[in-house]
Amino acid sequence: MRERMKRTSSNPLLSRTTTTNCLAIASFMLIGMALSACGGGGADSASAAAPNAMSPAAAVGEKIFKDTSLSASGKMACATCHDPALGHASPFTTPVAFGGANLDQAGTRLPPALGYLRFNTAFHFEADGTPTGGFTWDGRADTLADQARRPFLSANEMANPDATSVVAKLSKATYANEFMAVFGADVFANPALAFDRAALALERYQREDPDFAAFSSKFDAFTAGKAKLSDAELRGLALFNRGDKGNCAACHPSTKPANAPGALFTDFTFDSLGVPRNSSIAANADPSYFDLGLCGPTRADLAARSDLCGKFKVPSLRNVGLRKRFFHNGQFDSLEQVVRFYVTRDTDAGTWFPTDPLGNPVPYDDLPSALRGNVNVTEVPYTRKAGDAPFLNESEVQDLVAFLRTLTDGYTP
Repeated sequence: MRERMKRTSSNPLLSRTTTTNCLAIASFMLIGMALSACGGGGADSASAAAPNAMSPAAAVGEKIFKDTSLSASGKMACATCHDPALGHASPFTTPVAFGGANLDQAGTRLPPALGYLRFNTAFHFEADGTPTGGFTWDGRADTLADQARRPFLSANEMANPDATSVVAKLSKATYANEFMAVFGADVFANPALAFDRAALALERYQREDPDFAAFSSKFDAFTAGKAKLSDAELRGLALFNRGDKGNCAACHPSTKPANAPGALFTDFTFDSLGVPRNSSIAANADPSYFDLGLCGPTRADLAARSDLCGKFKVPSLRNVGLRKRFFHNGQFDSLEQVVRFYVTRDTDAGTWFPTDPLGNPVPYDDLPSALRGNVNVTEVPYTRKAGDAPFLNESEVQDLVAFLRTLTDGYTP
């Protein structure tokens, strides 16, 4: 089951919008201490606390990350789709990126943000059956290195035919000698090994560069007692945590887990949200094509688990205010749209979904009709029905968005 005990809890000490900043900080710290033992995920707190100097492997990884010459087009690097200035999220206004030798091959999903992934784990099922961990939208990569190697060989990304082609380009890069100094003078003689080491270098870069997990937002300054939230931001924080309002913290916990120096704003699980079909994605021109997340088509090992169809990774909300597109299919282009969708998806389905010949909305149209029962309708704010008042009014939507913008790194008190 998706719902777990921690999902039903709220933060009552944060629910009063008239609370002063000092009391809010004290309350938040108490809640964080009480819940910190519930945190899970991969242990990499040492990396987060390490000095800013990166290892030689990570330094090479940074150069690989930014190197467009490693693509078939000569114009696409990892950084092309994961812009450091945007929290390593997609810089495109389009829902998907275009790759291939001529940069004309459309992707099928929004490039995911890479921030704070060092605290993730390999994909697994928790004791209660909840799918958790893994990298990419469907969790099919078990490590950052595994995730990093895939775009090099993807036809709609960097589009190299094989690892040997990637390594041939890498051996001619300006930093090839640095690569050999780290991984061995004869590393290029074994393309499979060299490709593996390139992926490892990319993982080390993502684990060691502080920019991938800076914990430097206004929210972090607030929890450290070094900044005050505005009244709107405080109200938004309360709405974020309250189980009878936004209930965002059910999937995006706002408290520090045991393995990180601050809140990660994701539990690294998966959810089926019934996001509308995005007609601007080329693959969706085929009415029989459906991106089913955990059960395919990109991921094959869980194809028989129809109960998992439509579930995608719960991303971290850190730096979410910098993103240009949202959800796995990039359907929305503003935080306001996202929050309104969450709270009115079922109360006003006609706003979001197409209609049938009789004018009735067809909810969850990006799933086959037989699988629409997988969509989460049991947790707030998805429990209201057509015609009901949503859990948040427009003023509260704006307050919640104001809080979400406090999660942007680079804040100066």
